[in-house]
Amino acid sequence: MTNNTQPKGTQLALYFIYDSHCPWSYATTPLVNALSEAFPKMALHLLHCSHFDGSDSAGLDQVDRIKNIAKVKFGREHIRYANSPKDSSKVANLMAWLDTKQPKKMLNVLNEVQKAHFVEGNPLTSKHDFSELLDTLKLSPSNKVFKDGLISDAEQILAGIAEIYDVIGTTSFPVLLLTVDEQGIFIDHSQHLSAPETVVDTVLEEMKNLD
Repeated sequence: MTNNTQPKGTQLALYFIYDSHCPWSYATTPLVNALSEAFPKMALHLLHCSHFDGSDSAGLDQVDRIKNIAKVKFGREHIRYANSPKDSSKVANLMAWLDTKQPKKMLNVLNEVQKAHFVEGNPLTSKHDFSELLDTLKLSPSNKVFKDGLISDAEQILAGIAEIYDVIGTTSFPVLLLTVDEQGIFIDHSQHLSAPETVVDTVLEEMKNLD
């Protein structure tokens, strides 16, 4: 894929509202990867919505549906416990910490986090669960990241998400919103799950239609 497709003179920003433990968000991340590669100067805002709090899960039915339409893998251990309650709060804290400390690493970390959870079956609910991941990624987050509940940085991200929801008129997720200068393009991720690379051409066509 080329990485020089961004029209000259435009300011691009991609907003991805997701939950690290949501299989639909996992299936949508390849679209974010494709757009990030195609538009390397694009500002990237990864916004963890902290939906899963240990009280429920997306469930095996959703996993099975996604397996049939998206190019993502699910490991045996994740499938085995797909109906067990999920808690994404510590990942939300980690991503919020990265947003303030090492934002350029966020997309890579998200990919690795989702691989750990959906392929390797890591629940990512305790500090110990993150040990190998942090070592591989060479990250040393504050201990507050692994305490119960959301840290203040994660709460601030939720406030930002609420503002976006007010603008686009929905509270669903995942959400992909691309801003081109002062205008926005809402990307229907469901149309690209089977071929994530196609989202780039769709976005370029949408840009041509902007005033």
